[in-house]
Amino acid sequence: MAKASIASPLPGTFYRRPAPEEPPYKDAGDTVAEGDVIGLIEVMKSFHEVKATAAGRISAFLVENEDAVMAGQALVELDE
Repeated sequence: MAKASIASPLPGTFYRRPAPEEPPYKDAGDTVAEGDVIGLIEVMKSFHEVKATAAGRISAFLVENEDAVMAGQALVELDE
């Protein structure tokens, strides 16, 4: 199986949930289609969706919820 990753489009804070009381968008082991939302990046109180750039199964999240991330940093590892 080929490996791929989903990278952060912007620097900011990564959130796996749409709100603190909500479940995560996706968990390790979940399948994703291209365009599925897997998290949010907060930049200066503005939230931007992070979408899957390929279809596959999430094998691991490479950052934790609320971690600071850089643009281009891998957030999720996918098995395609």
